[in-house]
Amino acid sequence: MTSPVEILRDQVSNELGNSVTIVVLGASGDLAKKKTYPALFGLYRNGFLPEKTKIIGYARTKMSHEDYIQRITQYIKVQDPEKLEEFKKMTSYVSGQYDEDASFQKLNEAIEASEKERKVEKKNRVYYMALPPSVFIPVAQGLKRNVYTTEGSNRLVVEKPFGMDSESSDHLGRALGALFTENEIYRIDHYLGKEMVKNIMNLRFANVLLGHAWSRTYIDNVQITFKEPFGTEGRGGYFDEFGIIRDIIQNHLLQVLSLIAMERPISTDSEAIRDEKVKVLKCISPIRIEDTLLGQYVAADGKPGYLEDETLKNKDSLTPTFAATVCYVNNERWEGVPFILKAGKALNEAKVEVRLQFHHVAGNLFSGSPRNELVIRIQPKEAVYLKFNNKQPGLSYETIQTDLDLTYHERYTDLAIPDAYESLILDVLRNDHSNFVRDDELQAAWKIFTPLLHKIDKHDSDVDIKTYAYGSRGPKELDEFVKKHGYHRDTDGYTWPVQNVNPSSNKL
Repeated sequence: MTSPVEILRDQVSNELGNSVTIVVLGASGDLAKKKTYPALFGLYRNGFLPEKTKIIGYARTKMSHEDYIQRITQYIKVQDPEKLEEFKKMTSYVSGQYDEDASFQKLNEAIEASEKERKVEKKNRVYYMALPPSVFIPVAQGLKRNVYTTEGSNRLVVEKPFGMDSESSDHLGRALGALFTENEIYRIDHYLGKEMVKNIMNLRFANVLLGHAWSRTYIDNVQITFKEPFGTEGRGGYFDEFGIIRDIIQNHLLQVLSLIAMERPISTDSEAIRDEKVKVLKCISPIRIEDTLLGQYVAADGKPGYLEDETLKNKDSLTPTFAATVCYVNNERWEGVPFILKAGKALNEAKVEVRLQFHHVAGNLFSGSPRNELVIRIQPKEAVYLKFNNKQPGLSYETIQTDLDLTYHERYTDLAIPDAYESLILDVLRNDHSNFVRDDELQAAWKIFTPLLHKIDKHDSDVDIKTYAYGSRGPKELDEFVKKHGYHRDTDGYTWPVQNVNPSSNKL
């Protein structure tokens, strides 16, 4: 019987044969060294890269080959010296500008020399843009004019953010669409590569029990939560341009919402899945400021406030570092069900989860018993658990809340969950678009948030930024906000095991 790993390797082989050239643009940057190269090494170590693979780094920074190797391997933590030495031999570096044809011609010469040396039969090229959005268009133009091959395949991987609003996103989409076909473009949102996000479809559509309960008939409200225990800390200049809604909610959390709310696709084909995600996004009206709670963290317990970040130029900034907002999916399945999206920095813990809270039991014999909840913990420590009511063991007839718990690190002790970037780059090599954002999906997502974002950017009179202490749960108004939109905090003494997370870690 063919194993899942062998199937994936065969899919890569069917797409690329035995060769591919992966160009990492922005190879000197943080994203490349922290995520892209460790993911590429993971794929190589596990046998997913074709035999004749070449990785070429490209950036403006001038550095020696030794400096390049040291930079791209410093975040590779796997102890496999032999494989790491092999990996180092398959990569090289070219420095050049992002808006100069001569530089891209030099890059193309390096690629062609490598292809000739490897004796490739088909020129397959992947261009991974680990770059700031300001250079997306000139880099794509330089690649198309000077590096694009007509003797094989071209795949362009674009990192978020995909614009700042509907207008800028449409401009970027038109510019890229004039250069590369939609099938050649992979808009990467790394949350779609996370294990528990990818598991949502299996939970919904492979279980009769959950499938029948997945609607307004049984579900009262849905919360999708992102919490980081650290502030901007050195990234204030970048963050101030975007804010928490653009940085997290409009992309990561909305992607999760679309998987939670979409209808059953006709197949697992990538376009069938993306068709249903677009349909559900088009059912969401633009979010109102009245349905939004905004906050900005202030200093507490020796931790600096947002405005004290040394990299923040505007010391009077009203950029929100916390947001809770409510949207409604106006279709037959979800009419009237609030989807509460919450995200914030400098909070009390690290957590990303989906919480579906069911209605109270009608005519409940055991008055006051808490609601059922299905929780999908995306990170840390992936888990799915169902909170339900149970008789107190022993002589008591008291009803208590407990759970059916699937915690991955306890149940699947022999399995290693790959990093999201590793999973998504493998999808690029397999030519599977399922976990990437399509152009019309992006347009629908921006329409939901653009009016709200413009109102916040202009600091309209009805935009109120609350403050909250570093390390707290968020603004004190949060409990009342979620309660107003249907969520009942029926803990009744219930606690789920707290996961140990290093607060200084940025692994979210």
